Amino acid sequence: MVVEICVDSIESALIAEKSGANRIELCSALALGGITPSWGLIEKAIEELAIPIHVLIRPRGGDFNYSQSEIDLMIADIEMAKSIGVKGVVSGALNEDHTLDLENTMRLIKASSGLSFTFHRAFDWIHNKEEALAQLDDFGVQRVLTSGGCTKAIDALDLLSTWNKNYALTILPGGGINSSNYKAFKTAGFEEIHLSATRIIDKGEVEIPMNASKYLVENGHILCDRKEVSIICKGG
Repeated sequence: MVVEICVDSIESALIAEKSGANRIELCSALALGGITPSWGLIEKAIEELAIPIHVLIRPRGGDFNYSQSEIDLMIADIEMAKSIGVKGVVSGALNEDHTLDLENTMRLIKASSGLSFTFHRAFDWIHNKEEALAQLDDFGVQRVLTSGGCTKAIDALDLLSTWNKNYALTILPGGGINSSNYKAFKTAGFEEIHLSATRIIDKGEVEIPMNASKYLVENGHILCDRKEVSIICKGG
């Protein structure tokens, strides 16, 4: 069974490889569910690792409904990642009503031509998942990263197993997988699993916190306030 570890630093990537991981999903900002990593991080990971690297292409945290400028940015990031030697891309897009954004997802898939394409956990927000699986299967997507619509993949094991048998694409279980439950997926016949396998390195309290919980928006995103900027820059 292929074990994919999601990491957001070169240190974690090296630990994962040395510990036996078969593949890396490279991102930044795990606390946001992951966003596109920097060019430097991708390049360093390719230099240092021997195992395949799949790169998350997600321009921001929050929802998965993207503007055309964001889609253009995602395509540029895919082309950049492809040019420096990644083996796969992890991405996807939804409409505002949480249906699969067919047009923009196809644009991302076409930009990834020659690479393995994984549709990420935005899939778990889709209401009609079987319809979306059929569509992604028709698009030629290699795998779908999903918890089966549950917080933890283990709670949707039967459903995930059914999908794994019924579709040509690979169902990649992810969400709450750890050393205490991974064997259930192996026993159920899954070819791959996805997890972050993280631990917290706590260096104690800080005097001035830099984290801002108000920016942790799920169904939406953060945007510059034009009025606020105009008042400050133009005096009203």
